[in-house]
Amino acid sequence: MSEITVKPQNVFRNRNYRLVFFGALVSELGALLYSFAVGFYILQISGNNAFLQGLYLALCSVALLLFTPVGGVLGDRFSKAKIMYLCDFCKGGTIILATVLMILFPAADAHIVILFALGILGNIISGIFNPASGALLPHILPEDRLQQANSYFTVKSAAEGILGVVLAGVLYAALPVQTLFFLVGATFLASGISEMLIRCPHTPPADRLTLRTAVKDMGDGLKYLKTQKAILALLGSVVFINFFFAPVASNFIPYFVRTDLASAPSYLLDNVLTPELWSSVISVCVGLGSLIGAAVLSARKPAEKCGHKVAVQLCISAAVVVSLAFSYWLLVDRGNSLNSFLMFFCAGSFTIGILLSAINIPITTATMRVVDKDKLSKVNSLISIGSQAMIPIASVMAGAVLQGLGSSVLLFICALGFSVTAVLLLVNKPVREL
Repeated sequence: MSEITVKPQNVFRNRNYRLVFFGALVSELGALLYSFAVGFYILQISGNNAFLQGLYLALCSVALLLFTPVGGVLGDRFSKAKIMYLCDFCKGGTIILATVLMILFPAADAHIVILFALGILGNIISGIFNPASGALLPHILPEDRLQQANSYFTVKSAAEGILGVVLAGVLYAALPVQTLFFLVGATFLASGISEMLIRCPHTPPADRLTLRTAVKDMGDGLKYLKTQKAILALLGSVVFINFFFAPVASNFIPYFVRTDLASAPSYLLDNVLTPELWSSVISVCVGLGSLIGAAVLSARKPAEKCGHKVAVQLCISAAVVVSLAFSYWLLVDRGNSLNSFLMFFCAGSFTIGILLSAINIPITTATMRVVDKDKLSKVNSLISIGSQAMIPIASVMAGAVLQGLGSSVLLFICALGFSVTAVLLLVNKPVREL
């Protein structure tokens, strides 16, 4: 008698996964609206001060890094779902409170102070939220469904990148920024309500949480991570990849939009798209690429080893960044072909989107599969700290380079650093074992 193969159920049949997914959909849409608005608003009220924008990004990143290990300890000791909804309630409440303060104190300097304080506080909350949310899926899903679950999350993020960024550009142009921030606060509150319904088994540790046990937990997580040679090698490379790649998205694009594009006498589709909406178009291209890549991976069986393939895809990504740097230098900085650069930038962004899915989903799935569940929050927090550690420095340095030397210099520095790091990762032997 032939054996009957039972096809695994789709992850959306799992009630807890649905709650996590749709809660994240709402809150991430709010976060996208906020990050889009605050980046342009700081440039708007500061007279296109790129250094001030870079300082804002740096301080937010430092706050996130300092509190992520705290989140890792809490995530392995307390209910992950409870941590998530409490954090979303806190973030929604603080955004609404800050918006009220912006209405009461309308001066530009007051708004800058409020936004800096809100950014720091919001990233403190995110540092506690992220390790718990990143470790939740293995507790509510079987191992063979993790790649599908992570792929759907990437599809969600890509769809938000397509529709959400367009919506952000439209709302930023159509609404007062205070109204937009109120909407963002409401999305976090709605997400918290969804997360309250998640049922995830949790067994609290026998010992009480004290400062000594918290420090010990952090040390245990670091010792455990040292035993995972492949993950540790990959993490070392990601530190420098993020250092050189993050300024392209967080510093260059808003500055390019507010200077080259906004000051041009005409540009592609200027009768339809404002300069800010062109930023949305670029993000849409990344989102489309990510959606296609994630959709393909959602139907595939996870590979046993993904490290070498990831390194190859990072090298291809580096080649795309190099081509973007040369195209800006030739077409915009030294030429008058802004429209050609916009089309080239969109094509490059689409390619990077596909590569991001092919890189991030296998790495996330492999980490969830390899790391022990009771240590996953701590390990996630350490990975997050390592991968983001140099971004604050990168943001400040990128802002200074933009302000003093211009966009071409920044892009060439980022392209060179990204390429060297990707090649070194490609020849790293431990990464092939992941």
